[in-house]
Amino acid sequence: MVATIRYGVVGTGMMGVEHLRNLAILPGAEIVAIADPVATSIDWATDALGEALGDRAANVARFDSVEAFAKSADVDAIIIASPNNTHRDVLERLFDMNAAILCEKPLATTIEDARWMVERAATHAKPFWTGMEYRFMPPAAAFIEQVHSGRVGRLQMLSIREHRFPFLPKVGDWNRFSANTGGTMVEKCCHFFDLMRLIVGSEAVRVYCSGAMDVNHLDERYDGQRPDIIDNSFTTVDFANGVRAMLDLSMFADGAENQEEMSATGDAARLDVLIPAGELVYSPRVGFLNPKQVERTHVAVDPAAKAAGSHEGATYYQHAAFAAAVRGEGPVQVTAEDGLRAVAIGTAAEISAREHRVVQMTELGL
Repeated sequence: MVATIRYGVVGTGMMGVEHLRNLAILPGAEIVAIADPVATSIDWATDALGEALGDRAANVARFDSVEAFAKSADVDAIIIASPNNTHRDVLERLFDMNAAILCEKPLATTIEDARWMVERAATHAKPFWTGMEYRFMPPAAAFIEQVHSGRVGRLQMLSIREHRFPFLPKVGDWNRFSANTGGTMVEKCCHFFDLMRLIVGSEAVRVYCSGAMDVNHLDERYDGQRPDIIDNSFTTVDFANGVRAMLDLSMFADGAENQEEMSATGDAARLDVLIPAGELVYSPRVGFLNPKQVERTHVAVDPAAKAAGSHEGATYYQHAAFAAAVRGEGPVQVTAEDGLRAVAIGTAAEISAREHRVVQMTELGL
């Protein structure tokens, strides 16, 4: 019998609703509370809970503030899915609760706030987890496992491509401005900088990013202000162990067959993963003009997990791993320190793109 974990979700916009849908199908999960100051977001959550839980949705407590949630919610674990720039304020109230915490990426919009979260998480009695769904996409997880097992030999080069749709509308249009998001290289790309660190197994030492806002949001205005978020970039990251990694981002390539592609090249072979196709493509070295020996395999995703969100089942698999950590049956796989490091690389990329220069991570205190 799986021990029941009582969950509360703070922030019930698009990502908060995705968490609710995944918790609804997670064994041993009971959703007992939600909180959001925006009535529309609470309505979205109420609809999602009704679809997932039926009559039981009426038992879920609803709060219109973090303060009220912190005072009255009876939970074992909290999911934070509020706007990026609210994470520190939210956590200042929730760290005093006796509950495990999963805080959505990016951990914070500034390195200073992320450092504070690392310090508080270190003294928090329950697990603290930074939400990084992309680690848990089954094809990506299989790719990472094979690279770590040595299938490509000694890793030297890692490239990641995300060619996707523009940022979606959010409540209050908060995601149109870098002051709220930390900038695209923090908000969106922290996922990929986290993957780089995980796959390479080292820390970044320097970052160069060439990026701009060239296509999306040019005609949009909010209270007379024009959005300032990068919509395309190339970023190169040098790691302390000599591996170099590259991110190719386009937020106006929604017609691409695969949204994410990763390639790991070592001294023995190259390994690619294609998402959502779910293909792993292994290409060993064969020598000049010799026949290729390419191997293709498909990594399946559970249909129910895939249907519960927009991250190829990753949200569900991450929740399963987080639940194991909450029960003391598994480790915290994505720490607050991991969240800080991803924010720091993203911050370096933002500085690099805007100042047209290489940024050393030592400049940022890392």
